[in-house]
Amino acid sequence: MDAGQGLSTSEVQSIREALAAGRKPRVVFTASAGQIAGQVGQVIELTDPEVSDEFVVVRFGRDELPFSPADLAVAPKGVTRRVVEPKPEPEPQESPVAAPEFVLDTPRVPAQRQEEPKVEQTEKPPARRAVKAVKPKGPAGLTVTLAYADGEWTVAAQQGSKALAKPYVVKPAEALKMVGLVDVPGVQEAVEQILGTERAEAEQQADKLRAELAEIEARLAELREAR
Repeated sequence: MDAGQGLSTSEVQSIREALAAGRKPRVVFTASAGQIAGQVGQVIELTDPEVSDEFVVVRFGRDELPFSPADLAVAPKGVTRRVVEPKPEPEPQESPVAAPEFVLDTPRVPAQRQEEPKVEQTEKPPARRAVKAVKPKGPAGLTVTLAYADGEWTVAAQQGSKALAKPYVVKPAEALKMVGLVDVPGVQEAVEQILGTERAEAEQQADKLRAELAEIEARLAELREAR
């Protein structure tokens, strides 16, 4: 079983589709998973990878722990979890007790030393990997956007995938104050340039309207004199 490589992006997508279909794919732990390398577990959930790198939740025995894709690999077909069974200890055999011997004028023969029965050491099962502390999920990121388009400044707010405030129009002076809080070279200059262009266009439009108004007032004065 080759458990050296982690899950690829396509394998993670296949696991996501299998979970959506109600299946729980089996995976094998790689060497980066520690002492449980080579063991087999079942994927029961995929959390948000943007919140934590360990977003693959695997059921291993009675534990349900999150792992990163590098800790796992797709288990080959027909592979089941390996369990090491302890070997039974042999029962010690009782040695027969010899009857006492009575002899006359014969040297005493030392009794033969009885060999102690050998007990085979049982193979210990692999140590269980320490339970990882599940990292609490923090709040989703907040994004506030100041935008300029078609002569209007708008502000929008979004937290994660949820829109908190749809784009609404703000005054140019308010937009300039917001940009003043951002100490980024070039940003405030770009906003001031846009406001300067809008100011020049507004002044040209006002001058044009004043000229048209003056013509209308002169025409109105001529009509009043003709009465």
